[in-house]
Amino acid sequence: MRFSRLFGRTLREDPAEAEIVSHQLLQRGGFIKPLASGIYTQMPLGWRVSKKIMNIFRREMDALGCQEMAMPVINPAEIWQQTGRWDSVGPALVRYHDRNERDMCLAMTHEETLSDILKTELESYKQLPILCYHIQTKVRDEPRPRAGLIRVREFIMKDAYSVHTDQADIDRFYPDMVQAYRNIFNTCDLTTVEVEADSGMMGGSDSHEFMVLSENGEDTVFISSDGAYAANAERAVFDKGTPPTEELGQLEEVYTPNCKTIAEVADFLGVPQTRTVKAVFYIAENEKEDFIFVVIRGDLPVNEVKLSNALGGINFRPATEEEIETVGAVPGYASPIGLNKDLGGGRKLIIIADDSAVNFPNLVSGANKAEYHLKNTNANRDYQPDIVADIALAQDGDKCLGSEATFELHRGIEVGHCFKLGMRYSKPVGLKYLDENGKAQTPVMGSYGIGVGRLMAAVVEQHHDDNGIIWPESIAPFDLHVVSLAKRPDDDIGQQGEALYEQLQQAGFDVLYDDRKESPGVKFSDADLIGIPWRITISARSLKNGGVEVKRRRDPEAEIVPVDQIVEFLKNKWQ
Repeated sequence: MRFSRLFGRTLREDPAEAEIVSHQLLQRGGFIKPLASGIYTQMPLGWRVSKKIMNIFRREMDALGCQEMAMPVINPAEIWQQTGRWDSVGPALVRYHDRNERDMCLAMTHEETLSDILKTELESYKQLPILCYHIQTKVRDEPRPRAGLIRVREFIMKDAYSVHTDQADIDRFYPDMVQAYRNIFNTCDLTTVEVEADSGMMGGSDSHEFMVLSENGEDTVFISSDGAYAANAERAVFDKGTPPTEELGQLEEVYTPNCKTIAEVADFLGVPQTRTVKAVFYIAENEKEDFIFVVIRGDLPVNEVKLSNALGGINFRPATEEEIETVGAVPGYASPIGLNKDLGGGRKLIIIADDSAVNFPNLVSGANKAEYHLKNTNANRDYQPDIVADIALAQDGDKCLGSEATFELHRGIEVGHCFKLGMRYSKPVGLKYLDENGKAQTPVMGSYGIGVGRLMAAVVEQHHDDNGIIWPESIAPFDLHVVSLAKRPDDDIGQQGEALYEQLQQAGFDVLYDDRKESPGVKFSDADLIGIPWRITISARSLKNGGVEVKRRRDPEAEIVPVDQIVEFLKNKWQ
């Protein structure tokens, strides 16, 4: 490819809207071009990188025995309604009416589509496991697109799916897919951390994220100081301490003037915050708007993802002071003790307690009376939680379970996610197969995704310097960047540059040839910005010194290689 014919231009300055390094360099280098917030065109340079990434996906998926297919982006509402995600996903799912007024959507993932296909294609256990994948456009109406290709509204994703006879079979297969993901990231020269993750809107049981640690990441990752445990903030579990062994005390109402916060109450009564409980309130976004009363130890924040999972995946919003008062609680001094769980009209008050608030005895709680608290409150004696679960958010420095290691907080970019979906999709749609005894069984499914653009951006986050991108050879848009410093295309340097360009192409290299009428400074700056692994400069000075100047993008120094030895030199470097 001649640079003079390359569609797309480089920029000297960072775009004003670019927030992180990958956004800046991909846009400056002419790899991507914004169309609207969170919507980007991949220009020829960017698409070349994307195609190489997708070929790496295909190689690893095909090696696992996965079959490539192409499922449609446009989906009828019915298949999403069957699984319940039409309502639960929320506004991120792009919905519309077709000309016949049918409800339709643009798929953000394809579990529903595959399940619908399986209803007519799957009959016998002899067909299982089914392993398939596709590389397809996805659409999500993100509320806050950011960071270039990291958080977008339209993107290309490789999602693979597996269908199994039972949990044991997916447990057998799952490590193979995880290893394939490791192979993909290693091939892309990307260092990742595998973390336990929440399944989110996908549902199912176990899931693992592959994270690229980056200060520009939007995810919070906790890694134990001994490196034995890693999880994202939504999933991380930690040691909340050993409850003291003591007799249950009698409830005692105490006057606590001007003490609305946990810190104020603890200071006033001379107790540690670990001996208090706090109340947090939400309204369920269901038909009846049930009132959710959260009880958690005073020193711990609520993890709303864990809370939603404990409540069966429902959405909720914070309750207002007026809504709190209508159930008989007093904001700032609230307690679940004595509240009526039947709010009338079928509406319920649901008490959900973190295990810390249940396991620790004799805690200080609000008294549902302004400026008063209760000492020696105990769950299951003084109030009955409807749900007890781990709903606490981990924090930097928390102690790990089962060891003396502590959590270290990092920021990360999620580049891949593997899910064990269980029967989350197969059961609602009535998907069945006949086992060896002719008995109908529900299959177990898995889902495995990697975003193409996000992976590209993550590579740039890890591979760049002050001058631009440093592409790994496996996904670089070109193998070689030949820079001609000819004063005229038809002078001796220009003619030798043309010959070199043809020679390298015939040797099998993919070459970007800078034949533009630009200064050496502009050409070298663009070469560093675009970041092709090898730059080969032909000039009067290089020829005088015995050949062409060869510089690997990641190395500080160049070397002179005779023209007649350049192909052999480069092929040896590729071995």
